[in-house]
Amino acid sequence: MAKKESAEVLSIEGREVRITNPDKLYFSRAVKLSKLDVVNYYLAVASGAVTGIRDRPSMLKRFVNGAEEEPFYQKRAPDNRPEWLRTVTLSFPSGRTAEEVVVDDAAGLAWIVNLGCIELHPHAVRTNDLDHPDELRIDLDPGPGVEWDDVRRVAIETRNLLEEMGLRGWPKTSGSRGMHINSRIHQRWSFTEVRRAALALSREIERRVPKLATSKWWKEERHGVFLDYNQNAKDRTTCSAYSIRPLPDARVSAPLRWQEIPDCEPADFTVLTMPARLEEIGDPNAQMDDAAGSLEQLLDLAARDEAAGLGDAPWPPHFRKMEGEPTRVAPSRAKSAAKKTATKKAATKKTAAKKTAAKPRSKMPLIVVANSPRKDAALAGLERWKARHREAAAHLAVDDVLVDSMRGRSSTWTRIRVNLRNVPEKIRPLQETPDPDDDPTREWREARGKRG
Repeated sequence: MAKKESAEVLSIEGREVRITNPDKLYFSRAVKLSKLDVVNYYLAVASGAVTGIRDRPSMLKRFVNGAEEEPFYQKRAPDNRPEWLRTVTLSFPSGRTAEEVVVDDAAGLAWIVNLGCIELHPHAVRTNDLDHPDELRIDLDPGPGVEWDDVRRVAIETRNLLEEMGLRGWPKTSGSRGMHINSRIHQRWSFTEVRRAALALSREIERRVPKLATSKWWKEERHGVFLDYNQNAKDRTTCSAYSIRPLPDARVSAPLRWQEIPDCEPADFTVLTMPARLEEIGDPNAQMDDAAGSLEQLLDLAARDEAAGLGDAPWPPHFRKMEGEPTRVAPSRAKSAAKKTATKKAATKKTAAKKTAAKPRSKMPLIVVANSPRKDAALAGLERWKARHREAAAHLAVDDVLVDSMRGRSSTWTRIRVNLRNVPEKIRPLQETPDPDDDPTREWREARGKRG
C-alpha cells in the first residue's frame, strides 16, 4: 500500500494553501531548514518579497528535491492551480507562448514555494503591458577571485552614473557573490531599447573603472566585475528581493540602503536574519514604484557610442541573430570565423571598402574539462584534471578557470573550461573527453542537427 503523502494546510489572508511534505529537508549543511521552514520564512518577509513580484509574470525555478539538488525551469503555470491565482500569457523570442503564474499576495507566494521555488524569478514587465519593461536591471557579476570590495566599488560607480542619467538605483545583494541594482523606468521602451541602454551603461562603467569592471560578453575576455547587460533581454529573469539562494547557509538576496554598502557582507543576510531585519528597518525598496525615470539620457549615450563605432554586443545564445550584432562566436573559436569573414569581405569588396575593417580577435586556447548537471561533480572533475596535469595547472591564474552555468529549455548543468593562455605551449594539455561528460542537452542537439 502506497505511503500517504503528509501535508499541512495553512490559512493565509483568508485563503487555504496546502503544503505537501512539510518536513522534507531543503537545506541540510550549514543550516537545517525544512520545506515548511522555507514557506514560513517567505510568509515572514511577504510584505517585502511580494512587492518585488506582484503583478509580474514569473518563471518557476523548482528545487523539488531541495536546495542541494539541481532545479528545473518551468514557464507554464501548472494545470492544478487554485482558482484565485492569476496567470498571463507571455510570448518569447522563440515565437512560443506560455501562460505564466502571477503572484499578487502572500498566499500565492506560499503556493509557488510549495512547488519548490526557493528563488523568485519575476519578469521585468507588469501584466498591463508585457512588451514594455518598467525596470532596468543591472547585474554585477564578479569573476573568479574578484573580491567583494571590488563589487561594492563598481556598485557606487553605477549609482553615480545612474544619477547623472536622471535615474535612481536600488541596490541589493544577489544572494551569492554579486550585486543587483534595479532602476524603475516608465513603460515607454521595448526590451531591445532597454537592453541597448543597459549596454551603454555597462560600457561607460568599464571606461570609468577599467581595472575593476567589464562589459565583455565572452567569459574568456572578462576580468573583474561583469555588468551583464543581457539580463535586460526579453525572457531573462533574475532573482528578486528576499529570494533564498541555494547556498549552504541559505543566503538571501537582500535589499540595501546605499549607506550600508561600505560595511555590509553577503553572508550577513540569510533566512535566519532577514525577518528581523525587515521588521527593524522596513523594506528599503518600499518606495521604488514612486521613482520611475526616463531612459533618454542612457539612450543618448548609446547613440554616441554607436556614432563612435561601437555597435551592438552579443545576445544570449537562444536569441535569433539580431540586426547589427557582431558575429556570435567566442574568441576561442574566432580563427574559423575570421576565415569566413575574410571570404565574405572578398566577395563584397566594393561595399567593404566603405567600412572600417573590424580588428580580428585572437583565439583563446580553451579546453573543456567537465560537464555535469551537478556543480560539485563538475568541480571534482576539474580537480582530477589538475591532478593529471600538475605542471600545466601550476601556471593557471584564478580567472583562467571558467565555470559556466549552462541552461537548456528545462534543465541546467555546469560546464568547466580552462584557458591555457598562461601555460607554455610545449606543456599545454590537449582536449580530452571531459570528465564527467554529462551534458543533458547533447542528445537533443544531436537529433536536431540530424534533422537540419
